[in-house]
Amino acid sequence: MSRELKTLSYEALKELKYEGYLLKEAPERVLQFGEGNFLRAFADYFIDILNEKTGFNSKVVAVQPIEGGDAIRNYINEQEGLYTLILRGNENGRKVSKRRIISCVSRCLNPYSQYEKVLECAKNPDLRYIVCNTTEAGIRYDESCRFDDAPAESYPAKLTRFMYERYKAYGNQQGKGFIILACELIDDNGKELEKCVLKYAEEWKLEEEFKQWIRDENIFCSTLVDRIVTGYPRREAEDICKELGYRDNLIDTGEIFGFWVIEGPDRLKRELPFEKAELPVLITDNHKPYKERKVRILNGAHTSMVLGAYLAGRKIVRECMEDNVIREFMNKTIYEEIIPTLSLPKEELKEFADSVTDRFNNPFIDHELLSIALNSTSKWRARVLPSLKKYIEINNGLPSCISASMAYYIEFCCRAEINDDRNVEEFYNAHKEEDIGELVENVLANKEFWGEDLTMLSGFKEAVKEDISYIRQWGVYEHMKKCVG
Repeated sequence: MSRELKTLSYEALKELKYEGYLLKEAPERVLQFGEGNFLRAFADYFIDILNEKTGFNSKVVAVQPIEGGDAIRNYINEQEGLYTLILRGNENGRKVSKRRIISCVSRCLNPYSQYEKVLECAKNPDLRYIVCNTTEAGIRYDESCRFDDAPAESYPAKLTRFMYERYKAYGNQQGKGFIILACELIDDNGKELEKCVLKYAEEWKLEEEFKQWIRDENIFCSTLVDRIVTGYPRREAEDICKELGYRDNLIDTGEIFGFWVIEGPDRLKRELPFEKAELPVLITDNHKPYKERKVRILNGAHTSMVLGAYLAGRKIVRECMEDNVIREFMNKTIYEEIIPTLSLPKEELKEFADSVTDRFNNPFIDHELLSIALNSTSKWRARVLPSLKKYIEINNGLPSCISASMAYYIEFCCRAEINDDRNVEEFYNAHKEEDIGELVENVLANKEFWGEDLTMLSGFKEAVKEDISYIRQWGVYEHMKKCVG
């Protein structure tokens, strides 16, 4: 890195005569548990645009969720909360790259060394929103956590203690509760977080009035988040900084596409004017149809396609999109076999599906098929099986591509070095040398894998056996050709 480059700061931008939007001073109205790449490229990006376009006028205080790994916190504080976000990808088939300096973050705190400073935030009368993304394991009840831990280990316990400080400072004063936006990748993330908080309040024997305040004055919103975030561009960082004219240790990168669904009362639209800012954020009374859309179309397309594509010699998703046969297989799976099984309006579903091709064809992301193939058994059950069952229910017949994806899954588990739960790996080590009929019978009948016996689905076992026989004679790629006709 060139020594003459100054570290990103408001002063450095002034010297560079930067003319883009910046918000140097504003009340800290958002507390954010999580300081990593995802929230900085997602929630903070949306808040930054709210500030610019609607006068939302809010700074975000980030809280480091786990002990250790202080580098990001230190960089945030050294750079006065500023960082460069680069969103790149395809829009309508065109290669696009957009840069923005994010200025909504004020500082970052470490609760393990600055616990009192974190609790002090609870007394800030301007604080209104709490955003969190503490990974899938973050929202869990840990019975070892205590009220007087400084801090407690689990995130819900930390939040309960923080909310208690708020309650003690303001009592039942209306409007001083929080709107909590849970971004963790679990079902009903907001509701699960609320359950944990109430359980801690009960176990810690806190006042009944506090528990009632949690219910009456706070809104725990379940949300769906959708954006691929690729983080710090290590190989490109030096060249990017030279082009920018400043050193930025927090450069963040992600795809252009972003979508946030927030489940909450209609009045949130007035408090969080995402619509006015023309942002892809939807506030609704039910986020589940949108989660179903994402899981079944985007994730379902991944899981249906990548195992066969890998066996056909492809390595990354973009290669699959450049191959007419594999792309057509994916499109037939989505448009003819998945979309007809979903509940949202067909035009909305098709619009979302159309974006998938652009996202999968992102020239800036080398999304490896083997990384998508991790834990394929649970993924096939969650992402593909519901579409299979609904298709059979509606059509009284089998979807050819989805059925084929089960054959690809079985062949992948028998041929490749899989990375799955231990019981899955042990199962395939024990069964992969069986003849096709016995192998398919044992896989489909495994209730531990699928939650039910899939041999009971009419014609499914026979179709999978026939597909594997064809694959073993002619190969996966030829089988995909056969599927798309």
